[in-house]
Amino acid sequence: MSYGDPNNPYGAPQGQPQQQPGYGYPQDQGQAPGYGYPQAPPVSPYGGPAAPTTMPGSVGAARVMMWVIVGLQVVGIAVFAFAAAALNAAKDDASLKDNTAFQDLVGDSTGVIWGYVVFGLAWLVFAAVLATKFKNGGNGVRVTIMVFAIITAVLGIYPFILVGLVHTVLAILVAVFVGNANGKAWFNRPRY
Repeated sequence: MSYGDPNNPYGAPQGQPQQQPGYGYPQDQGQAPGYGYPQAPPVSPYGGPAAPTTMPGSVGAARVMMWVIVGLQVVGIAVFAFAAAALNAAKDDASLKDNTAFQDLVGDSTGVIWGYVVFGLAWLVFAAVLATKFKNGGNGVRVTIMVFAIITAVLGIYPFILVGLVHTVLAILVAVFVGNANGKAWFNRPRY
């Protein structure tokens, strides 16, 4: 009698996968020979779990959200610059020159609005630089992105309540996605 013979009393029990002659484990189960456990995950040469080779989905989503914040900054800067230019034009209007209360209000507010434009432009450049650092940045970039996101969330709440709501939500999600375990693993991976 051969091993593959169904009448062989020493063959594989009924209901179990049949082994192929010349092999020591079932061919249809992708498991280690002789054991019912899957293989262990790969281990890095430094003794911990292997570093991710592709950007995790949550970190990629945080990068996209950073670019959305950059786009919203562009729109916000354009709106504030347009408003400041319109107030300057109104200040020079001959029909409103006699109204000193209006002139005082416009004079003070245009400077504040231009200050918002300059601050928004600086914040936009900072956000764009951080968004480009997701691919090859280290732990310092991760911490900087989290601090940036937290400050953005706070600024979205306080001075710009209505328009800042989207900024606040996006910034909170960026901080969460970069600060979680996937973000830590991605930004702490070894670079060769």
